[in-house]
Amino acid sequence: MKLEKVVIANRGEIALRILRACRQLGIKTVAVHSTADRDLMHVKLADETICIGPAAAKESYLNIPSIIAAAEATGANAIHPGYGFLSENADFAEMVEKSGFIFIGPTADTIRLMGDKVSAKKAMLKANVPCVPGSDGALGEDSKENKALAKKIGYPIIIKAAGGGGGRGMRVVRSEEELDDAIALTRREADMFFNNPAVYMEKFLENPRHIEFQVLSDSHGNAIYLGERDCSMQRRNQKVLEEAPAPFITEEQRRSIGERCAKACVDIGYRGAGTFEFLYENGEFFFIEMNTRVQVEHPVTEMITGIDIVREMIAVSAGAPLSIKQEDVVIKGHAFECRINAEDPRTFMPSPGEITRLHVPGGPGVRWDSHIYQTYKVPPHYDSLVGKLIVHDDDRNLAIERTKQALDEMVIDGIKTNIPLHKELLNDPVEVKGGVSIHYLEHKLKLSEVKSEE
Repeated sequence: MKLEKVVIANRGEIALRILRACRQLGIKTVAVHSTADRDLMHVKLADETICIGPAAAKESYLNIPSIIAAAEATGANAIHPGYGFLSENADFAEMVEKSGFIFIGPTADTIRLMGDKVSAKKAMLKANVPCVPGSDGALGEDSKENKALAKKIGYPIIIKAAGGGGGRGMRVVRSEEELDDAIALTRREADMFFNNPAVYMEKFLENPRHIEFQVLSDSHGNAIYLGERDCSMQRRNQKVLEEAPAPFITEEQRRSIGERCAKACVDIGYRGAGTFEFLYENGEFFFIEMNTRVQVEHPVTEMITGIDIVREMIAVSAGAPLSIKQEDVVIKGHAFECRINAEDPRTFMPSPGEITRLHVPGGPGVRWDSHIYQTYKVPPHYDSLVGKLIVHDDDRNLAIERTKQALDEMVIDGIKTNIPLHKELLNDPVEVKGGVSIHYLEHKLKLSEVKSEE
């Protein structure tokens, strides 16, 4: 089916990114927006716009009937969910398809399969993707069986909600005495946040890195991997600074895990762009989840491969085969992405307001993905991300230096941003060496708090 007009069911920088990809493909766009987002850049540039509700996300960007009605009213034939909001909502994907539109992403069945941590793990084990040792499925009510399993896996273990995400619904257990209460508490939390009380058990890795593999797959049995990203620099399970390729990962490891991820895509009938997330410790990879959507950090992979992930994702959703084969994928150089947020760099409190002055860095290898402009007012209702600074160079050290220079050139006045934090990180000798664990930034920030109190 030919895509003629796409509803962009998102906001901010990813909405603008999708609009640009559609323009390149000759596809018309419809920007749906809340009352707070009338001045967004992609709303100004879209072929058509429709207001779908008030500022609150649940009444606009999470309002499924309003989004589908917008597609019907404008004669669109596809909907792109971007990331966040409804992007991994299987019910939304199903309603889009049943309403006669193309969902630019995987099928609802695939989203459900990979959205449930238990079924996802079973599918990955079947596909020979390495997983963290743990329970084969949801934990039962038998305390003795649960304690025997925990003993077999070896403490510490972690109890996780089967339908969890975003750092919620998980609890680390370091002794048998804590186990029963931890399972009960996590079940209640899982039921409250995800409407699914099922929990499972895994070995808890003390100091792992977070490494993820980008994949692209079509509906013709073709799937490829585009290398890996290191997303270990995190605060409260939220990524701050990403890079590709991941330091100290060998070509043999990349090929071994990448081929398994691509095979898994074929096995589960995956369509579109997706990401396999792993914990990596002591030379071993352990699958934790799959993101069935485009990722915030996809640009670093685009910079090192030269492949337009969003454009490819749109094309395969309409039934086209992938335009590239695995042998066409060549990794060149190194790239970093700094997530620039409207927040205090020390307290991390959101900092909405008007941007009074804006200067964006440039030069070879520098990319700025953002929806902001001078006089734009950052609203207080949504995620604080205002832009992504992506920088590429021939090797990791050169990329670090170029990123530091770009951060020095950047000016965003009128609001506070976390640019000072990024400058600090890229001058940190531990980060410069590479290979930090997912706990590094939290520990660093706690030490800074202690020193400031002294």
